[in-house]
Amino acid sequence: MARIERLVILGGGTAGWMTAAALAKALGRTVQIDLLESDAIGTIGVGEATIPTIHWFNELIGLDEADFVRATKASFKLGIEFVDWARPGHRYFHPFGRYGVDLGPVPFHQCWLKAGRDGATTPLADYSLATALAASNRFARPVDDPRSILSTLGYAYHFDASLYAAYLRKLAEAQGVTRHEGRLVSVERDPETGFVTALTSDRGDRLAGDLFVDCSGFRALLIGDELGASFEDWSHWLPCDRAIAVPCARVAETTPYTRSTLRDAGWQWRIPLQHRTGNGYVYASGFLSDDEATATLLANLDGEPLADPRLIRFTAGFRRESWTRNIVAIGLSSGFLEPLESTSIHLIQSGIAKLIALFPNRDCGPALARQFNALFGRDMDAIKDFLILHYHATQGHQAPLWQHTRHMTLPDSLIEKEEQYRRTGRLMLASDELFREASWLAVLNGQGIVAMDHSPIADTLDGVTNRRQLDQIAALIARAAPTLPRHDDAIATLIGQAAPRAAVAAVP
Repeated sequence: MARIERLVILGGGTAGWMTAAALAKALGRTVQIDLLESDAIGTIGVGEATIPTIHWFNELIGLDEADFVRATKASFKLGIEFVDWARPGHRYFHPFGRYGVDLGPVPFHQCWLKAGRDGATTPLADYSLATALAASNRFARPVDDPRSILSTLGYAYHFDASLYAAYLRKLAEAQGVTRHEGRLVSVERDPETGFVTALTSDRGDRLAGDLFVDCSGFRALLIGDELGASFEDWSHWLPCDRAIAVPCARVAETTPYTRSTLRDAGWQWRIPLQHRTGNGYVYASGFLSDDEATATLLANLDGEPLADPRLIRFTAGFRRESWTRNIVAIGLSSGFLEPLESTSIHLIQSGIAKLIALFPNRDCGPALARQFNALFGRDMDAIKDFLILHYHATQGHQAPLWQHTRHMTLPDSLIEKEEQYRRTGRLMLASDELFREASWLAVLNGQGIVAMDHSPIADTLDGVTNRRQLDQIAALIARAAPTLPRHDDAIATLIGQAAPRAAVAAVP
C-alpha cells in the first residue's frame, strides 16, 4: 500500500501546533509535515486551563516540565472551584485525583455512603487531599507509592495559550515541520475520489499533500466549507453561545485551581497564571447583551484589566464525521464544548491520539475514518452529559436562563446516570469515559444530587471498622496538607531547581 508522504496542517494556534509537534514526534522524518497559518488571523487563545490528561501529551512530545512551566508562565491546577452553582452562597470543589484510598473490593464512595447510613456526617470533600491543598493554597505532585496519601493526587496546568503555541512551534520546527505564512485562497481536489490534493495560499505557496488536518478553528475551512461535514447543534442543552475574555493584573497568591462563578446569564472563569489572571464571562446571548456581559465581567475582576475585552462567538456541538475522506478535523473545527470543565485542549489531544493510532495509508481507508468518528463521538457525548449536569442541577436561581436549564429535557444517558446514583449511589460510567468516579461524585454531591442508598456490596462491611478507617483517612489528609509547599513556592522550586519537597505521612 502507498504510504502517506506529505501531510498538511491548515491553521496554527494551540490545535495546529499541538498536532504538528505530536505528529512530528510520532512519525519522525518519514512524513513531510507542512503547516499553513497567517499572522493576520487571530487565534482564540483563551483556553488556558487543562485537565490531567495533558500529561499524556507532554510525555508524547518529550516536554520538560520545568522548561514548559517557565516558558508558558504556567501554574499548577488541582481542580475547579464552583461558586454559587448549587445555590446562591454555596461553593464546592471538583478535585483531580481520587477521594479516599482503596480499602478493598468495595469502592471508596460506597464505604462513605455506608458510613453515612450508619450516622457519620463527614463530608466527601474531607477525603480529598487535592481539595485540602487547594483550600490552603498549597500544591504537591502525586507519587506512585500507594502507601502515600500523595498517590491520590492528580494535577494539570494553567498556562498562557499564546506562549504555549509558540513553545510547541519551536519544538515542532526542530522536528522538521515547515511553517508557511499566508491565508488559504484555494483548495484542489481529485475529481474521482473527492480527496483534497493541495492548498494554495495568498502568497502563492502550493502545499500538496496526501492527508490534511483541519485546525482552522470555528471557520472549519476544509471539513466544513470544502467537504460539507454537518454540524450537530447542542445549544438546546448548552445554551451559552458567547464569551467576553480579558486578562487582569495578578494581585494575590497564585491559586492552584480554576474558579467558575455562576452569573445570571452564564458563568465567569478565573484562571491564575504566574504573570496575570485570565478572566471570562461565558453567557447566553438570548438572555444578556454583549455590553451587559462586558460590564459584569469588568466589575468582577481581581485587578486592573490588562487589555481590551474580547468577544468570542460559538455554538456548542460537533461534527459526527470529523474525519471525512482525507481530511481530519482537530480542535475547534471538529466541534466545541464550552470551557466549563476545561476540556478544549483535551479534545485536541484526543483527536491527535486517535489519528496516530489510526494513521492511514494514502487511500485513507473508510473503516479508519468510521472508527475515528465513533471513538471521538463517544468522547464528545460523554463530556456533553457531564457539562449538562452542571446546568441542570441548580437550585434557587430565578434568572430566566437557570429556570430554563433546570427544567429542560435531558439526554437519556444523563437521566439514567442521575437515577442510578440517587437510588443506590452507583456511577454508571463506560470504561473509556473521560470523567471518572471522582469527577461525577464531586459534581453530583456538590450540586445537591444525593444518593438515597448504597450498593448492597457495602453491607458486607463492618460498620464500626468502616467508620474508623474513614476517620483515619480524613485525619491523615488534615495532617498532611499543612506540611506541603505553598503553591507559589512549588512553582519557584520547579523553575529554580530548589530542594525537593519533604516527605509526608503514609496511608494507614
